[in-house]
Amino acid sequence: MTELRGLGYLRIQTQDMPRWRELLIDGLGMAVGSGPEPDALYARVDERRARLAVLPGDSDKALAVGWEVRDEFALQRVRETVEKSGRAVEVLSRKDATYLDAEGALAFEDPAGTRLEVFYGPVLDHSPVVTPFAGRWVTGGLGLGHVVLPATNFDETYEFYTQVLGFLPRGSIRLDAEGVNRVRFLGINERHHALALCPAPPTEEPGLVHLMTEVDTLDAVGQALDRVNRMDFSISSTLGRHTNDKMISFYVRAPGGWDLEFGTEGMLVDERHYTSEEITADAYWGHDQTGSEPLKAFIPAG
Repeated sequence: MTELRGLGYLRIQTQDMPRWRELLIDGLGMAVGSGPEPDALYARVDERRARLAVLPGDSDKALAVGWEVRDEFALQRVRETVEKSGRAVEVLSRKDATYLDAEGALAFEDPAGTRLEVFYGPVLDHSPVVTPFAGRWVTGGLGLGHVVLPATNFDETYEFYTQVLGFLPRGSIRLDAEGVNRVRFLGINERHHALALCPAPPTEEPGLVHLMTEVDTLDAVGQALDRVNRMDFSISSTLGRHTNDKMISFYVRAPGGWDLEFGTEGMLVDERHYTSEEITADAYWGHDQTGSEPLKAFIPAG
């Protein structure tokens, strides 16, 4: 059983801060949050001061994926489990945890080189969330949404997330006829998947495939799609409904070569009855990716 309760936050670095601001605030309609870095963009969607932090830098990379646990005792159990697996764990100082808007936190790398930060006691902002277009995000006990991460050493990475961190397999899709290579979907709460792992070639810096966030109405999705189209963002995948989590969503290409999935009506999993399934198509309808450029995560380094 996993100690992790949900995807808490994502922190990334970009070379194009203005375009990220356009996409998150003016396009998808997130609110401007707050945080410790004066030059960063903090995006707020609920009572947390920020769920997505975008920091300026000389390259585009994933800085950290934050996973939330219940309390300090759960955090200690995660530390012991990860250390027992042979991976080094950094216990963050009070100052560093405060930087993350948490009471306590620790950090370590997954086998693919992505920095994971596990935390408890997030700081809340009790002022009303005033989003530009009155959007309401589906978070709470489901977490921020889900991330899809590229895995260069897939088997080891999959084993780490399932056998060490306790993620639950929630199905897969084949990438070849033999089923040797698969995207695997992993859950930790009622959201169908909080994480998916995708086989990918080695890259110079940790990256992403995509981040999904969910809003409460189809109208909010459609209106956001209209806005990002008017702003000349590239639509990586047209509006459609997924077969596994039933999400109606579209994908938009963000600066840096990653995607943001924006959707609604995601299914809730009842673990009393759920069995892991293999899907044979990504969508019931829509989600046309034929006009999409290759994602950065699938372009070999060099």
